[in-house]
Amino acid sequence: MSTWRFCGRDFSELELELLRALCADRATCPTRSAIARALCLAIDWRDQLGRPKEMSARVALLRMAAAGLIELPPPRNSNQNGRVQRRRSEPAQLSFDLTEPVSRLSELGSLELRLVASRPESATWNELIATYHYLGYVPLCGAQLRYLVYASSGVVAALSFGPAAWKCQPRDADIGWDAATRERRLQLVVGNARFLILPRLRVPHLASKILGLSTRRLGADWRAAYGYAPVLLETFVETGRFAGTSYKAANWVHVGQTKGRGKLDRYNRHALPVKDVYLYPLHRRYREILTAPA
Repeated sequence: MSTWRFCGRDFSELELELLRALCADRATCPTRSAIARALCLAIDWRDQLGRPKEMSARVALLRMAAAGLIELPPPRNSNQNGRVQRRRSEPAQLSFDLTEPVSRLSELGSLELRLVASRPESATWNELIATYHYLGYVPLCGAQLRYLVYASSGVVAALSFGPAAWKCQPRDADIGWDAATRERRLQLVVGNARFLILPRLRVPHLASKILGLSTRRLGADWRAAYGYAPVLLETFVETGRFAGTSYKAANWVHVGQTKGRGKLDRYNRHALPVKDVYLYPLHRRYREILTAPA
């Protein structure tokens, strides 16, 4: 029987038929959110704490629809499937004032890493990434945490952590993974999906300082949110754009490069940028943990 994989889960043809029935039942499931909620309950798709994985389901629905497997009702709000419009003006929530140039880390005052937990904070984070990050904003599927970094005068940075890449040869070689073990243990690896410092801020050591703050508290925050702690972090740095200096300064380990191929590159066209792969152990025995039998 054929299966399709979305957001870290395999869906059978029987489950897709169930999902198509939910999409057609506009009385019970009038919105995409309602369909995602009903799907999680129907197939018992839950996280480590037993909560329905509605965000993963919503992203999976969009990808299934894009693949032509299901037909979703039109969105209630026209939001470009979660994309935030880029704006020319700085978000109103930001109060950081750079009328006086900052050249040293000490001039920023103490830094506070704040977990995004409210709608206003979420809107600020989304707009910062949409406006200033070269990859823009797209919703992440699966477990994720977002942070805003505050100095004495306002927000100076934003970063996020989410699901690890399904396959990554340099990372998998460093761990010693085979395919079956990787599938069982992948949730224990978390990816640094976005990292942004406001572009007008060019302060030496600021990026590595923020990375240090985040790696020291991520494990506890992840456990509180999802019921388990990751043992390894990963990130990908585009070689033609960045040198990875901040990650090196924050003790992340360079383990190799990607091949410039996406998961749909069947013909070896190498259409994607080559990226350096960096890892940061959150547990000194991460290899032993990640290769342990089920």
